[in-house]
Amino acid sequence: MAESRLAGRAAVVTGAGGGIGRGIALLLAAEGARVVVNDPGANLDGSGHDNGPADQVVDEIKAAGGSAVSNYDSVATVAGGEAMVKAALDTFGRVDILVNVAGILRDRMIFNMNEEEWDAVIAVHLKGHYNTIKPASIMMRQQRSGRIINFSSVSGLVGNAGQANYGAAKAGIAGLTRVVARDMGRYGVTCNAISPGAATRMTQSVSDQARQLRTRAGMAAGSPAEPAEAPVRGPEMIAPMVAYLASDAAWNINGWVFGVQGGQVGVLSHPVAARTIYKHGMWTLDELDHMVPNVLLKGVDNPAPPAGDVDVPGRPKLTEDGGQGNG
Repeated sequence: MAESRLAGRAAVVTGAGGGIGRGIALLLAAEGARVVVNDPGANLDGSGHDNGPADQVVDEIKAAGGSAVSNYDSVATVAGGEAMVKAALDTFGRVDILVNVAGILRDRMIFNMNEEEWDAVIAVHLKGHYNTIKPASIMMRQQRSGRIINFSSVSGLVGNAGQANYGAAKAGIAGLTRVVARDMGRYGVTCNAISPGAATRMTQSVSDQARQLRTRAGMAAGSPAEPAEAPVRGPEMIAPMVAYLASDAAWNINGWVFGVQGGQVGVLSHPVAARTIYKHGMWTLDELDHMVPNVLLKGVDNPAPPAGDVDVPGRPKLTEDGGQGNG
């Protein structure tokens, strides 16, 4: 394979047997990286096992002249994360790039979600990032170099109905990214995250009924992280930004979350106050009754307002013409 911007680097890509992870693994390899292709071949809910997806991607990389090895461990365990990093060390002698893509879904409205559904998603997504970052960070700190690219989601950054487990994990990953960036930056290691918008096996698994329910309940569409309309949403479209963040060109980019979808790349702002009210001393409730709706949150919509047939104390009554009266 021709000399390129990632030549000589060793990468671990989790969830690389298909979709976004596969596209990343292939592009990193095309740019010269040697890749540990991790995928246990599980179903969307995390059940089952199949070596085939990881092996197929490895075969594709090798057929193109690249270097890759399969790994079938689960990111949900400490031992699994350590095994992936060890595979890179044993096969390639180092680990320079870690890309955390692996994920599962257990969608359920919060009032129906059981403990197992919560724990399973948190284990794969949020704990899964810890399980790979911890051992990789030890090696990268010793090397005084490294790139960590995590995967967050609009479900965690803005919110998505029916995904309390997934959204909580993805919000946690954004926070984890910002902290790891500060922990590791002094050692020449960067940590950034991607919030992707792409048509994958996960997105295709969402039923039309669930899509309609999320729309009614305030689905996070049209946000900076994932616009409602995009001409191209192929999973391979996420890979170039990941490869860029893994390269030397991104040496000084650290602690950011990027919204990537089709041909659009956006850098997301950190959670900071959008608007502030202030007084010298403690606010009274009477003052807040006026200042919060009329100043602090003026023009800000409730993403999921109560249905019209719900009697909500304090909500203005609807007039006969459909408007809101003062009574």
